[in-house]
Amino acid sequence: VQLVESGGDLVQPGGSLRLSCAVSGYTYNRNCMAWFRQAPGKERGGVARIATGSGNTYYADSVQGRFTISQDNAKNTLYLQMNTLKSEDTALYYCAAAPDGTWNFDVPEYTTWGQGTQVTVS
Repeated sequence: VQLVESGGDLVQPGGSLRLSCAVSGYTYNRNCMAWFRQAPGKERGGVARIATGSGNTYYADSVQGRFTISQDNAKNTLYLQMNTLKSEDTALYYCAAAPDGTWNFDVPEYTTWGQGTQVTVS
């Protein structure tokens, strides 16, 4: 099982980025997948999650209306479209997968993690 993120970059406030997470060696459509982020000196926190079977989504209040999580089942890829970026969105962004039945942002319940991709808004 492997998750590989890409798409992080340096962007100006108000700009947009799309992060991708390629999933391999995994039964993609039987779990909850999420994007987390961690800024220096802060705890890792959930940003957005999707139930890959139903397509239901959930967003942290801080990104609601600006970020969109989506999936391409044919490509086994998870996306995070980030619009109207703010300096406080600067962080290392991770995608993570949790077993079927998980529907929260509890870090220990996510058993598979990518290596992270850096987003800097400045």
